[in-house]
Amino acid sequence: MRLALGLTLLGLLALAALLAPLAEGWLGHDPFTPDLFKRHAPASAEHLLGTDDLGRDLLLRLLHGARVSLAVGVATALAAALLGTVIGLLAAWRGGVLDAALMRLADGMLALPALPVLVVLAAADTGRIGLPRGEPLSDILRIVAILTVFGWVGVARLARAAALSVLARDYVRAARALGASEARVLLRHVVPNIAGPIAVATALAVAGAILAESALSFLGLGIAPPAASWGNMLANAQDLVFSAPWAAVWPGLAILMAVAGCTLVADGLRR
Repeated sequence: MRLALGLTLLGLLALAALLAPLAEGWLGHDPFTPDLFKRHAPASAEHLLGTDDLGRDLLLRLLHGARVSLAVGVATALAAALLGTVIGLLAAWRGGVLDAALMRLADGMLALPALPVLVVLAAADTGRIGLPRGEPLSDILRIVAILTVFGWVGVARLARAAALSVLARDYVRAARALGASEARVLLRHVVPNIAGPIAVATALAVAGAILAESALSFLGLGIAPPAASWGNMLANAQDLVFSAPWAAVWPGLAILMAVAGCTLVADGLRR
């Protein structure tokens, strides 16, 4: 039940994101062009959710924001899961000095205060490495890379613990005794048996990445306007909570739906 509900919420958000370009044609508005004569307009037949502080249609910006926020969340979670799984498997498989070194690196990453370090990294000048600010794709890649730097740690520790448990099982010893290669042991016996916990961690990582991107964009260090993300929509609406509350309510609800959907999916997979 929880898994189905979570998938339904995420499916609706993903469908809305995919329909964003079509919705522009249906409604006849440009979500990136200001119209100062329509600032803070309430919900109406012309603007179904109202307009923001620059007169842009909130519904269309919400849909385009879903494309950015969901892309950052999914890409970060998959990259962190892949990197963490590889590091965790390597540590469990090789053991010894390599295992100790990788786990001390993970402990060091966990000891760092995540939000201040994320803010410092997000504020760094990345134009020299080909990721200039202000371009949506460049901003997305920059944030995904920054969040992946911290996101792999939990998955790596989880993958290592699960892999050590599997490698100690009798069927793994039997496979080795029968002459199975290490690659076959890892791919045939270890990876399928640790996939469950990693899938749960990945679903939770999507929620964490969406929240982190929203926080960075809210602070002005994430997706730069005029591109839309739920975080920078909240940042633009922080002075309008009393005069035009709908500008803050809708992106907040979108973030809530996305995080709740990921949490329900993770809980369903765990059960």
